[in-house]
Parts: sequence; C-alpha cells; structure tokens
Amino acid sequence: MKTREEAIAYGLSFEDTYRDAPFHDANWQLVRYKGNKKAFLWTYEKDGYVNLNVKVAPEKAIFWRQIYRSVIPGYHQNKDHWNTVILDGSIPEQDVKLMIAESYDLVSDNPSKRIYEAVKRIPYGRVATYAQIAEAAGDRKMARAVGNALHKNPDPAGIPCYRVVNSKGELAGEFAFGGAGQQAKLLAAEGIEVTGGVVDLSRYQWKNEV
Repeated sequence: MKTREEAIAYGLSFEDTYRDAPFHDANWQLVRYKGNKKAFLWTYEKDGYVNLNVKVAPEKAIFWRQIYRSVIPGYHQNKDHWNTVILDGSIPEQDVKLMIAESYDLVSDNPSKRIYEAVKRIPYGRVATYAQIAEAAGDRKMARAVGNALHKNPDPAGIPCYRVVNSKGELAGEFAFGGAGQQAKLLAAEGIEVTGGVVDLSRYQWKNEV
C-alpha cells in the first residue's frame, strides 16, 4: 500500500465510516467513525511520502515502532496514543491494514455501542436486567450507563430495549418506550406476563451466559 486512495478506501470499508476534509487543506483527508464522529485514519503527504496517523494502544505503539522504522510517534498528535505510518513501501500491506483496523476498533468501541449489541442478544420472550446487559457489554459496574443508553435508543425497531428491566423485574418509568404502559404492552405481545409493573424473573429472565 503506497497511495492515499488505497488507504482511504480501506478505511471506508469498515462499518459506519465516512471521509472528511475539515481543515480547508486538500493535503489532509480523514476517515471518521459515524457513531462519535472521531477520526481513526488521518492521511497527508509529507517529505515525499503519504503518511497515515492511526490510533493505537500505548503498549502497541512501541511494538509497531520497534518492528518498522517507518512507524514513528504520531505527527501533531499524542505520542502515546497515535502512530504515524509512512507509506514508503517498507511495511507489508497486511500490517498497514492491521494498524488501520486496530485504530478503527479503538475509536469505534464505545459503551453505548456495546450496550446496544448486548440488548440485541436478548431472545424473544425473555428479559434481562441492567446488570446483565452491563456485564455483556464488558463492565458490570456500568448498569447506570445501560439505563442512559436505553433511553437514547437510536433504533427502537432493531434494538429491543423494552426487554430490559431492573434487578427486581420492574419496568422502566412511564416516560420510556413511547408512553405510559408501552413497555408492558411490548412485553405482553411476546408472551411475557407483567403484573403490577413487574416481570417474574424466575420465569422470564434470560438464563444464557452473557
């Protein structure tokens, strides 16, 4: 990989990405993740070569720099969290792609995204608790973040947030899911009995490991 277009095309092959040129300078072309609008791939020409700035975990930053002389601390960015990859032909294409992929993973990984993916795993006719979803999303301590994410659900038709209840089986407040009683109606449509605003977890809780 030696050209800017090859690098950008690969960056755009990842889900929910877009190209951006925010500096009114054609030399700087970025690829961003739509979920948070953060750039994970910066491209520009410097000293006769196309350069890529990619985000990296601090321990991997040193790893890549030790392997390739054309991987150096990030130009104009945090030296612990960004590397500059010089496309001078000395780095195998698969490793350039791997560094771009690692950058995408770091930028796109956010709690809300992981929470929504966990909620999608709740089977039809079952419920899960906030703590269950937090654990499935990677951190059991962020149960409160689960509640915040569910109330900002960007895709109610695809992310069944109504299947999430608290540790006692209680439904969310009446403001959620479109109005009073709506969560109970959605659950009842799946055969889940709701009594006094509470679901019997011994009968309906998702038992799978999360």
